Amino acid sequence: MDKPKVAFIVGPTGVGKTSLSLEIAEALNAEIISADSRYLYRGMDIGTAKPTQEELARVPHYLVDVADINENWSLAEFHQAAVTAMDRILDKGKMPLIVGGTGQYIRALIEGWEVPARPPEPALRDALTKWAEEIGGFELHRRLVMLDPEAALLIDHRNVRRTIRALEVIFHTGELFSNQRNRKPIGFVYKMAGLNRPRVELYKRIDERIEAMITSGFVDEVRYLLNQGYSLGNPPMSAIGYKEMITFLNDDCTLEESVVGIKKRTRQFVRRQANWFKNSDNRIRWFDAGRTLGDDIIDFFNASDGWLEE
Repeated sequence: MDKPKVAFIVGPTGVGKTSLSLEIAEALNAEIISADSRYLYRGMDIGTAKPTQEELARVPHYLVDVADINENWSLAEFHQAAVTAMDRILDKGKMPLIVGGTGQYIRALIEGWEVPARPPEPALRDALTKWAEEIGGFELHRRLVMLDPEAALLIDHRNVRRTIRALEVIFHTGELFSNQRNRKPIGFVYKMAGLNRPRVELYKRIDERIEAMITSGFVDEVRYLLNQGYSLGNPPMSAIGYKEMITFLNDDCTLEESVVGIKKRTRQFVRRQANWFKNSDNRIRWFDAGRTLGDDIIDFFNASDGWLEE
């Protein structure tokens, strides 16, 4: 029996995945599974450039607005939910189209990671958090490099929360964090279309999008979430843009300084995304989003050859 086909559209933030994915999903008789960690959380709409209600209604979407901000989804939770969504779509006789820029989410699916859902250890996590405050995130990450260099390679040193989580699992289980990610056959064949733009053009689009977020009410969105009792103590609220807006609303900087910080941090994020989606990765067929018609990508997915299996 032939394995089912799953299509992927990947690429950096701001490249134009959302609009193209709708056109492609309609042509392929597909339904969309979001692989964007920021889209999971209800109420975080403007600052994440989440698809509009009209776009969400145009093609069925999965893993958008599925969690409250005080629920911090792990990779294991995403993986399980994405596999369940794929099965539901396939049962309808449709194709799953997975769209997003969270590289770890994509890799977990195409490489068949079995991610252990380790329960948190609050006392150990608190101790590691205090340690991070004492020595700084860079030094904490350096400890992870010494203990588990493979795990450290996949975690940016600025991501203190993930560094703490990796150390927590290592200290609790006595095993390397990287050794606890097993693999199994993925159960499907896939093609992956990557969207890209020249870096100068991409940065210009990102800057324009951030300016549009401000005029669309991003400040009010963050103010509302703070009034609901959320704070930087909720990890999703440290997402790009939200942290900077909170700093502004706390009167620790001007709005202009906050916007500059968002633009700078977004560009850093784009560079980190490039580590997950490399031009040299022969699993990805790259398309220039500014010069590619949707028909070209549709033809790529419709072609009978070129389907991959890990």
